[in-house]
Amino acid sequence: MGSDPTAAQRRVPAEERLNVFALVIYIPGSLGRFLDDLRRELAPAYNPHAHVSVLPPRPLSVELSSASEQARTLIETAQPFSIELTEIGIFPVTNVIYLEIGKGAAELGEMHRAMNESCLCHNEPFSYHPHSTLAQEIPGESVGQVYETARRRWREYTGPRTFRANEAVFVQNTQNNCWIDLAEYHFGAMTVKI
Repeated sequence: MGSDPTAAQRRVPAEERLNVFALVIYIPGSLGRFLDDLRRELAPAYNPHAHVSVLPPRPLSVELSSASEQARTLIETAQPFSIELTEIGIFPVTNVIYLEIGKGAAELGEMHRAMNESCLCHNEPFSYHPHSTLAQEIPGESVGQVYETARRRWREYTGPRTFRANEAVFVQNTQNNCWIDLAEYHFGAMTVKI
């Protein structure tokens, strides 16, 4: 069972919490640490926690407990899977620099389609594209330099580029653009009987 979403919320004053939520898979181990360090180098203003979003940020129009239950049910009936980070890209329009997903992209796409319903439904401004963000809100004149630095660092990285998606975390944003963990759900925790 996932953790209690209200317990994490109590640690942040109500006036600092935003109605902005996401469902993410954190990138563990040395790969996650490398990506956190790289993001700090590329965009020093951010306090990163490397992840892949299953549900990009969205407001909720229902009680948090209902949204959390929907996420929990869908995650706990899904099986763990591997996610591979492949190459650096730049999204047009936003100039977000990101790592592309190879293996695991289809599973993430299926999960997003299943999750973006009912309590968690949101009309997203961009089509879902599985990725891990490295830098965003970069001044236009710096995009090329930041992109080349990201590509160079990724080429130099010799550690693992694949990780196992074993859990997903429901998170909420605050006024300080600090994301707080609300509930953790484990893939395959619920046995589905046929």
